[in-house]
Amino acid sequence: MKWRKLPGKIGFFLSVIALVSPALLVFLWMLSLSLKNEVDNMAYPPVFVPNPPTLANFIDVFEKNDFLNYTWNSIIVSFTATGLALVLGVPAGFGIAKAKAARAAALIMIARVTPGLSYLIPLFLLFQWLGLTGTLTPIIITHLVITVPIVVWVMIGFFEGLPHELEEAALVDGANIWQAFRHIAMPLARPGIVVAMILSFIFSWNNFIFGVVLAGRETRTLPVAVYNVLTFEQVSWGPLAAAALLVTAPVLILTLLMQKEIVAGLTAGGVKGG
Repeated sequence: MKWRKLPGKIGFFLSVIALVSPALLVFLWMLSLSLKNEVDNMAYPPVFVPNPPTLANFIDVFEKNDFLNYTWNSIIVSFTATGLALVLGVPAGFGIAKAKAARAAALIMIARVTPGLSYLIPLFLLFQWLGLTGTLTPIIITHLVITVPIVVWVMIGFFEGLPHELEEAALVDGANIWQAFRHIAMPLARPGIVVAMILSFIFSWNNFIFGVVLAGRETRTLPVAVYNVLTFEQVSWGPLAAAALLVTAPVLILTLLMQKEIVAGLTAGGVKGG
């Protein structure tokens, strides 16, 4: 029996390698660029292994750009946008799921797949009229356009899969709908909340289009800072790769640390949703 399963396991293993290899090779090449000097980066044929490796590109990024400030801006924006999205999206997902409001769910889905650029012009005009452009406030608000639909959509699936008998029992025992949500539904939906939080943070952290238009010189986020390295300076592949790694590293570390919760949450949602 074990020998019969071996071809399937080998096929699965090769499929995983085929899917992961492109992204892994791009990341390793970016890491290689960031640890080489400019001569090696421009060499032909390309030099993959730095000899010797150098941190000069990372030092150059911090010396020529206020990356610590940009990092702090990204932290404020991403954590605030994610927190507000959870506060708004988790109860909304519960309400839509329990009311079986298919039209509201469809609207959330439309908001999720609509390109962010569609919201940019009216929001920019609004924030300009309010005098908020150049601050972090409009960036946080616009990131809610991304994070709230993610949270609501994930939580609808989880709340739909929860046994409604538990909530009905709580209501019979004298609890109101808010208490049933707070003490019954939310603890059971914790895996979904964790998944929604991680996905919202990743999408907010990586967002570029809102920051490049609404941010001022002192309120740029990290993706915008990388764009500035590419746009306003001579294209130096080492510093550019180093800057890109600084943006990628927090999300990569978060994903690695929370991978068990992500898999457990997505699996639970899939099983319950089915």
